[in-house]
Amino acid sequence: MGMSVTIDTATEADAEQILKLQYLCYQPEAELQGDYTIAPLTQTLAELEAELRETCVLVARLGSEVVGSVRGTVDADGTAAISRIIVHPRMQRHGLGGRLLVAVEARLAGERAAARYRLRTGRRGVENLRLYRRLGYVPVATEEVARQLGRVTLEKEVALAVTA
Repeated sequence: MGMSVTIDTATEADAEQILKLQYLCYQPEAELQGDYTIAPLTQTLAELEAELRETCVLVARLGSEVVGSVRGTVDADGTAAISRIIVHPRMQRHGLGGRLLVAVEARLAGERAAARYRLRTGRRGVENLRLYRRLGYVPVATEEVARQLGRVTLEKEVALAVTA
């Protein structure tokens, strides 16, 4: 008998699991950048708990285990910044990242009046870029972070959002 993954609002009780998953998921990014001091790897539990109170944080659960998470905020202009989309490595390539993204989009539009969504990813993240483009995001800017390393900023209007 298998369990299905559910997506729900994160609570402070989830903070430690989210932080451990974030640490696991950002190791490849740190290795690629040659920098293990990137923000996702240095965030403290207290900082994450504050973020849980102040922003929209969703988790994907398999039973009681947190296997994915995503965060979002909306600024005064209605731009939703979506960040830290993470999925446990054993759960990747099964559509969970897309489900998390669609869920946070709906939450940010419905509860926080988002008019557009914005996210950033590494230029080399082919799978991430493919997912974001499939969900309607278009590149709007690129930034060189270091030699051979760049980030892409993608956006989409709420009217173009894909529903689950």
